[in-house]
Amino acid sequence: MPDNRQPTTARRASSYRRLLRFARPYAGRLVLGGICGALFAGSSVGFLPVLRTNFAAIFDYERADLARALLGAALLPLLALVRGAGEYLSAYLIQWVGNRVVMDLRVEAYTHLQNLSVAYFDQNKTGEMISRTVNDTSLLEHAVSTVLTDLVRQPLLIAGGAAYLLALNWRLTLAGLVLFPLSVLPVVVFGKKVRAWARQGQERLADIVSIMQESIAGVRIVKAFNMEAEELRRFAAQCRSFFGRVMRVVRAKAIVEPLVVLMASLGIVCAMAYAGLTRMPFEDFVTFGLGLVLLFDPAKRLGRLHLSIQQSSAAADRIFEVLDADIAVRDRPGAAALAGPVREIRFENVGFSYHAEPVLRGINAEIRHNDRVALVGSSGAGKTTLVNLLPRFFDVTEGRIVINGCDIRDASLASLRALFGLVTQETFLFNDSVANNIAYGAREAGRARIEEAARRAHAHEFIMAMPAGYDTVIGERGVRLSGGQRQRLAIARAVMRDPPVLILDEATSALDTESERQVQAALNELMEGRTVFAIAHRLSTLAHCNRVLVLDAGRVAEEGSHEELYARDGIYRRLYDLQFEGMIPDAAARNGDRRSEEGRR
Repeated sequence: MPDNRQPTTARRASSYRRLLRFARPYAGRLVLGGICGALFAGSSVGFLPVLRTNFAAIFDYERADLARALLGAALLPLLALVRGAGEYLSAYLIQWVGNRVVMDLRVEAYTHLQNLSVAYFDQNKTGEMISRTVNDTSLLEHAVSTVLTDLVRQPLLIAGGAAYLLALNWRLTLAGLVLFPLSVLPVVVFGKKVRAWARQGQERLADIVSIMQESIAGVRIVKAFNMEAEELRRFAAQCRSFFGRVMRVVRAKAIVEPLVVLMASLGIVCAMAYAGLTRMPFEDFVTFGLGLVLLFDPAKRLGRLHLSIQQSSAAADRIFEVLDADIAVRDRPGAAALAGPVREIRFENVGFSYHAEPVLRGINAEIRHNDRVALVGSSGAGKTTLVNLLPRFFDVTEGRIVINGCDIRDASLASLRALFGLVTQETFLFNDSVANNIAYGAREAGRARIEEAARRAHAHEFIMAMPAGYDTVIGERGVRLSGGQRQRLAIARAVMRDPPVLILDEATSALDTESERQVQAALNELMEGRTVFAIAHRLSTLAHCNRVLVLDAGRVAEEGSHEELYARDGIYRRLYDLQFEGMIPDAAARNGDRRSEEGRR
């Protein structure tokens, strides 16, 4: 994950400002919540003068005025009503804003992830991205809603209470306020530690999510190699590390209240000593004591508030690191839509590098409409990288790729990617119905069109044999289907897109003979009338291609038809003999099977 660290103070201020920008659209609710918070604070402080008046009317027995005391007491329920309404409305309005801000932040983080290039996902752990988008925003959601509420109400309450106590006895109030900075000092010290510990805890939680994601996705490998105990050990170790960081935060937050109580008790001792020396009136002393009690809770909350801000800031920093990740592949200003049939695709001196390591060098090729191009080469030669450049999963670092005379970087991404259909060896299907998987990317399609696509992909028969037909949910990654069935659904999905250019990335290499025959039949129908790029791993792929590009060390080493290249006795012939020779008997056997079947007919 990117972590462009700034100085701590600058990072903290930056995170705060960015969070406030997310709250700007809801400023009206914040202002209204602030007004309600002022009502809460004002009515809470209003209890002090009313109680002082009542104490004087009741406990000054020489001049007791019961009628005035009852009149004053009648104000208490009214103040309680105003206080309760202000507390409820300020909490609701401000927490609504806080939760909405975090929701917007979570959606923006996910949106940004969707816009990032494939290279970003290759370089970062899936669990880390999930943790930052879900767990960090959850922590921020709790903290922000609490922080905003207290940040609006508690300072007003402290200001109002302190103002009244100053009016009541300014000397005693100033003496009491001397202790306030002493109670704030440990809060500030622990706050710095909480920020660091909270960030470490979130990082450990991301590691926990990563381990879970990997072990669940690779459960068959884990069980096949009897590695359950090792995975448990890794998971437990990260859980213990996370627990340690969390408890450090808990200890720091738990120490705040005892320190505030200690400072408050010292203040009460000073107030009692002052009252005894100055013969302070009883009602003034009791009111002053109630004022200190009134200020105790907001002071305690503000102490915790600082720690909550530090903890939530650590989460905000991690989320903003995702939002700050550069979108390497994006539409250029004024990008135009590619329209019409694909007449030609040209690679003009194309080069590509992962970081500083070159993968492709000086690729030059011209592909015409309806060409079926097989890409052949040893592992690491750059075959998959080359086809990934076509829909701009990555951008070329040298040269350019041109479609119908237009540099693909000058075309809009949506129109460019609409030209391509992709069928890969590792087919990805969603935990959804068969129909929704086929119609992925064409949600408006009706059932008749979906079924037609399935028929063309030779998938309709096995779909209808499933319990709920096209409404059958196929499980995560299509786990309830065989490899050949998954491939045929992927082909049906490509048929629905009806792309002019088809990319086949070793689409049949992982299948058995029978499944390959069915999938290849579906591919033959899909390839009809389209330009095809096929990464060749099997003889059956070469049989349906009229051109072969041989890649070696990132360059086009040979080009031509199968017959021409095989006759040259070069790289292609060596690769063919090594990779495809073992499949010739299998191909012959299939041809023999077909002849026998034709004879029976």
